[in-house]
Amino acid sequence: MSEQINTRRRRLLGTTVAGLSLMELGLSGLANAQAVGSTSASRVASFANLRQVNAGTLNVGYAEAGPQDGPVVILLHGWPYDIYSFAEVTPLLVAQGYRVIVPYLRGYGTTRFLSPDTPRNGQQAVVAVDVIALMDALKIDKAIFGGFDWGGRTVNIIAALWPERCQAMVSVSGYLIGSQAANKAPLPPKAEFAWWYQFYFATERGYAGYEKNRNEFNKLIWRLASPKWNFDDATFDRTAQSFSNPDHVAVVIHNYRWRLGLAEGESQYDELEQRLAKAPTISVPTITMEGDANGAPHPEPAAYAKKFTGKYAHRNIGGGVGHNLPQEAPKAFADAIVDVARF
Repeated sequence: MSEQINTRRRRLLGTTVAGLSLMELGLSGLANAQAVGSTSASRVASFANLRQVNAGTLNVGYAEAGPQDGPVVILLHGWPYDIYSFAEVTPLLVAQGYRVIVPYLRGYGTTRFLSPDTPRNGQQAVVAVDVIALMDALKIDKAIFGGFDWGGRTVNIIAALWPERCQAMVSVSGYLIGSQAANKAPLPPKAEFAWWYQFYFATERGYAGYEKNRNEFNKLIWRLASPKWNFDDATFDRTAQSFSNPDHVAVVIHNYRWRLGLAEGESQYDELEQRLAKAPTISVPTITMEGDANGAPHPEPAAYAKKFTGKYAHRNIGGGVGHNLPQEAPKAFADAIVDVARF
């Protein structure tokens, strides 16, 4: 099932509701759209308080809002983004009674490795293991998940491997589970071109270049992945702070090198990766989403619809929405979370 949604009219209402909810929650500075070329300062939404908890191999930084006894929603960002992709989604969900948890992934923000000896590993399975460890640390048995990019892949993995921990799921760009074996197959030239940064990261020049120019690099990715999103400097700078994490570059580079089979993963995750390499189906209730202006590599909805064997719907989001869908269309994303919880 596909639902065509034009978000232009809904954004105004969503932004107004989010602004009221942000103030009620102690979250400050609602993001206001700023026209290209405008010199006026814009305010950006921010989480007032961050928390830290030891979970698995990490001390995880995360934002939390909403009632402690509310149904739990865990929202996961991707690269090169952070928790602020969900700054306007969060109050919309809290207004519906949800307890919302938004963690920094490994290598981002205030999340840190507990030991200097732990490999700065970015393989797909380990990010999902991190989230399960966070749930255990917070004594959360089951949650509704939402994510995009790395976060979308991670919620897919949790739903596939630990369905008992996943009540329902919203995944931008659908089914993103991969494997090193599958990634050995060459793509058509146009598709390979879209992954230019992956090949750059495969080189030592790319490692050094990303380390030296991470903010400029990531701002370029934002523009390419969301060509119609007129974000301002304040919005980017708020997120760019998370890239100063001491492990950010190592985790990002390992993630992309691992995908191409140029870097090894950790042996304790081999069994999980073997299961993921079989492209397991997902049985939990799911809504997948796609923006009409997503400039990042992404599969067509028809290519993955059959991977979801439970109750399922797909939503195409119009209005020039790019890769960072939760931040560009927060009302549409929050609506999907609320709706999938009722499936």
